[in-house]
Amino acid sequence: MSFADQLGRTEAVADGIRQRIAARVLAPGARIPSVRAQAEAMGVSKSTVVEAYERLAAEGAIVSRPGSGFYVAGKTRPLCLKSMGPELDRAVDPLWLARQSALAGSTMMMPGGGNLPEAWLPDDAVRRGLRAVARAETAIVTRYDQPQGFPPLRALIARRGAEKGVVASPDQIVLVDSATQALDLIARFLLQPGDTVLVDDPCYFNFVALLRAQRATVIGVPMTTEGPDLTALAALLAEHRPRFYLTNSALQNPTGTSLLPATAHRILRLCEAHETLVVEDEIFGDLEPDAAPRLAGFDGFERVIQIGGFSKTLTAAARCGWIALRPDWVEPLVDLKLALSLGNGHVCAALAHGLLTDGSYRRTLAETRRRLAGAMAQVARDLSGCGLRIWAEPRGGYFLWMRLTDGRDAADVARRALTRNMLLAPGVVFSPSGSWQDFLRFNVGHCADPQVMNSLRAVLG
Repeated sequence: MSFADQLGRTEAVADGIRQRIAARVLAPGARIPSVRAQAEAMGVSKSTVVEAYERLAAEGAIVSRPGSGFYVAGKTRPLCLKSMGPELDRAVDPLWLARQSALAGSTMMMPGGGNLPEAWLPDDAVRRGLRAVARAETAIVTRYDQPQGFPPLRALIARRGAEKGVVASPDQIVLVDSATQALDLIARFLLQPGDTVLVDDPCYFNFVALLRAQRATVIGVPMTTEGPDLTALAALLAEHRPRFYLTNSALQNPTGTSLLPATAHRILRLCEAHETLVVEDEIFGDLEPDAAPRLAGFDGFERVIQIGGFSKTLTAAARCGWIALRPDWVEPLVDLKLALSLGNGHVCAALAHGLLTDGSYRRTLAETRRRLAGAMAQVARDLSGCGLRIWAEPRGGYFLWMRLTDGRDAADVARRALTRNMLLAPGVVFSPSGSWQDFLRFNVGHCADPQVMNSLRAVLG
């Protein structure tokens, strides 16, 4: 048996005991099965069970009584429902979807999830990349990174941006641990409590939660199938004088739409007239079949800050993000980053650089786009047959924004889906105004699975 197999069996034994303790099948003070009995019950070796029990004892979950056996440690704890399954009673708010996704087990169906199916991601390349990082010089795996981040990755991000018409030098790029941390840093850098920020309505749910955590006033700009409603944007800019407007130019989350050149120009003109900055989220850019206009490309980083990351096309387990901004803001932003974190993950940056420079990345990306295009067409047809109407035809990516035509509340449908081991994404979690209550966001990568689609038909029927 390989070490990896042994490790997996050991963890399976330990996790089985943890779950029985959490669900009160094993109460504090209860004797757990003997090593021999547990080994026979699970079909593993006695040494595997011994290792699992030692691990649980180190965690404080069980205690050993010499000559007697192993017993559940501690006093009775309050029953924890979330250890027994999804949080069915939690209010459907902006963080509802994030919590349910994080709690989802490996068997949960994820048609409302925010990432590609694991089988679509470059798992083998990530493993090769990790091995390459492990063989690299000692500094890669032991030291803090440079203040702005790993120079080769910053240079690569600059070159990749230029391919989409966004010209920035590597010195204008700051690496961070994720695109979420990028937005958090920008919010801390630019905002005072009570400042107003505009976001799309609907928008990525964590935008709203993060900005409210920074004590900002968050106001939504109504979205149309061609981008933000420009008349509404002009009125909101004039009334509220927001500090910045946060948006996606390409493959907007959750609608999947991308900006037209005329719309991008108009947004920049309006924001300039009202002295409002723009923060452009580039997280889905690599999934576009052809690059849409980028606000940062038109603006040259005068008023636009661009953020991005690699969790959507590489891996969400080793996160790495970046910020591109005007040169005179780089040093104070880096000072803020150092004050909060002393730097960013050198290992993750080196891994991302290795994966992006591997010749297989572009081929894998092209294949992913091809698969998504086929899935988009098929899933749109299948969902239309379930009483849903597509809001706008995406030009790429993996999101479909669809309306329930029978007037049902999408949050109620999502709660019902949870009881059937399925995660849906109701429209209200994406809306700062609480609108879009009869909409759902679908991930076509997950919906392309026939088993998932059959279950969806049952939930939506």
